[in-house]
Amino acid sequence: MFKNFMNEFKEFALRGNVLDLAVGVVIGGAFSAIVTSLVKNIITPLIGIILGGHDVSGLMVKVGTAELKYGAFLQSIIDFVIIAFAIFIFIKAINTLTTKFKKPTEETTEEPTIEASEEYLKEIRDLLALQAKNNHTN
Repeated sequence: MFKNFMNEFKEFALRGNVLDLAVGVVIGGAFSAIVTSLVKNIITPLIGIILGGHDVSGLMVKVGTAELKYGAFLQSIIDFVIIAFAIFIFIKAINTLTTKFKKPTEETTEEPTIEASEEYLKEIRDLLALQAKNNHTN
């Protein structure tokens, strides 16, 4: 019973889509680190320069004894938009490269569309050929 369980687990763990998912998670983690560094070390300081040297993440309002850190929330929104945009550009580049280097055998070949008038002419041609064949045999 345990051996059967282990065989099922091995079959599950070694399926192609599970391995693809694992690779995607690892690459996604590495890509996330790159994008986070880009946001923290390059884009956020540039935004600070544009805003006159102010750090958005430090903005807050005191209400009684509580501090509402809306700047940190704004920074999270900015980070999200930048990360989403970076991922969009990355996926778009991958899709462009994939279609550019796609093998010719993978391309879909569409059959040319035949207009109705051409179809009728072909049917008439076939009927005339059949009629001519029947007249020669008689």
